[in-house]
Amino acid sequence: MPTPLALQLFSVRGECEKDLAGTLKRVAKIGYAAVEPWGFNGESLEWMGHSAADVRAMLDDAGLKCCGFHIGTDALAADRIGTTIEMNQALGNRFAIVAWDQPHMSSKDGIMELAGILNAAAKRLEAEGMATGYHAHGFDFDVVDGEVAWNTLFANTDDAVIMQIDIGNCLGGGGDPVDALRRFPGRARSVHLKEYGQPEGGTIGDGQVDWPAMLALIKELHDPEWYVVEEPGPGGLGYEIPEKAYQTLRGFGL
Repeated sequence: MPTPLALQLFSVRGECEKDLAGTLKRVAKIGYAAVEPWGFNGESLEWMGHSAADVRAMLDDAGLKCCGFHIGTDALAADRIGTTIEMNQALGNRFAIVAWDQPHMSSKDGIMELAGILNAAAKRLEAEGMATGYHAHGFDFDVVDGEVAWNTLFANTDDAVIMQIDIGNCLGGGGDPVDALRRFPGRARSVHLKEYGQPEGGTIGDGQVDWPAMLALIKELHDPEWYVVEEPGPGGLGYEIPEKAYQTLRGFGL
């Protein structure tokens, strides 16, 4: 049975803004089994102007699961985490992943504070059958106080905190995804698949990543629950690039 592939909806953000229900149906038609929305801060039970119940109905109508949600760190604060849990449970989602946090990741004290936030949230979410984690951007691979920031964060977070490596973002920031994958085995329960070094209009398979080798390593060391494609067209409009990425990954045997 093929591995379920998901699409980070930021890839088609322009389409989502025009017609969310139609976009979800089009994504499902490509073959994706799930989606990962972005942009939630825990303030209210809605996304893109739609209630949690309405978004869930759109997902169900399209035959899609919600495999994760990219959130802000503030969505894990004590006064917001309850709403974050309720929102994600309404969508049938278990993974609430902090999308980025450059302010915290820019200093050793900040990294340690973020690690504490993630560890505390992981314990709270575990009781709900959920998990939290952190998603990679290029700045996460800067050296801070003599150590790669990413390595410091995951060396100080519990195993329950998901390491959502993003292959393209890691390489774009001068990081080494192979080292990260080997350093923290079993932590990447969700992985972002993104190309690096492709020409304009290119996608997975058009750049510098040796995808068969990379996918084999990910499978061996992490066996993720979800592979999430993040490959947008200009402005998040159009489906050609996400569709080509899907077909290429299937061609690699994923």
